[in-house]
Amino acid sequence: MSTSSPNVSVILLAYLEEPLLQECVDAVFSSEGVAVELILVDNGCPRVNEIRPDPRIQVLRPGFNTGFAGGCNRAVDVASHELLVFVNSDLIVSPQAFARLIHHLAHDSVGLVTGAVQLPGHPTLTNAAGNPIHFLMFSWSGSYGEPYEQVGHPLDVTGISGALFACTKNHWRALGGFDEEYLAYAEDADISLRTWQSGHRVLYESMATGVHHYEFARRSQKWFLLERNRLINFFTLYDATSTVLLLPAFVIVEIGMFYAAIRAGWWRQKIESWRWIAKNGSYLYERRKRIHSFKEPSNEWAKRLRGSIDLPSKFEIHIPTLANRFLDGYWKLVSRWIS
Repeated sequence: MSTSSPNVSVILLAYLEEPLLQECVDAVFSSEGVAVELILVDNGCPRVNEIRPDPRIQVLRPGFNTGFAGGCNRAVDVASHELLVFVNSDLIVSPQAFARLIHHLAHDSVGLVTGAVQLPGHPTLTNAAGNPIHFLMFSWSGSYGEPYEQVGHPLDVTGISGALFACTKNHWRALGGFDEEYLAYAEDADISLRTWQSGHRVLYESMATGVHHYEFARRSQKWFLLERNRLINFFTLYDATSTVLLLPAFVIVEIGMFYAAIRAGWWRQKIESWRWIAKNGSYLYERRKRIHSFKEPSNEWAKRLRGSIDLPSKFEIHIPTLANRFLDGYWKLVSRWIS
């Protein structure tokens, strides 16, 4: 490795079993064109003690499960370097991935860069090529299940995939990092939209690849967090006028989501997400006020949002064509006034 290779702090969280943890760590240290330190956050994973010793590894043991958001924040606090890369513990990065990601961070206009997250398969299939975000704050894996060749070019995207992304420590701290209230899920959509709101871009780098050994778990707590955090995004990323303008579509979709939750058996978690929002008005108010104090006076960020909801089939939530036509039409009608 060249002595001029840029220094990168890699952030990796481990929770419960993590069967691919050593393979993930080995791939991190096989990176080319960068000098790596690895900050490994032990959120309650027995395999952390089995990782082969390496002086480049710093293990953080909070003593409790910090969640993805809290673990990332703690890791950034002790990171030695300005360049940060975040990697999921079930994702095996390619040797050139980190160098390709951080290359874009030399440009002041760029806030976040996400990689080409792939599913195991032959030919290689896409897990995420950046994440689309709907105006009601649904977010999903972009180009999920499509051949990698179809998304093999870099472009601006609305959202990162939290499985593989990079930013500078300066940008992270300017945004306040992840909101630890989220615990897990939708924090990648939140920080992506706040990046666009701050006047910076979010990029997808097609050559920064990693294979994600991923399965969508259907635990009840996951449904609560997905919905609760989506609602937090809706009620805090828009200003008050925009929220009111979007309420008719919001109410209709919430009714539809409750029906879907009844059919799938997680209606209690859906109710609990509403209950949480109702009980935490002061948090939502303060969060919105804080976010909007840093926003650029432009609605360019809102132009990145989708009008229709195109969730992958893995979510087992089907959006009727007529409903998507209504949502798309409604968004076209009101989007010019959204900020």
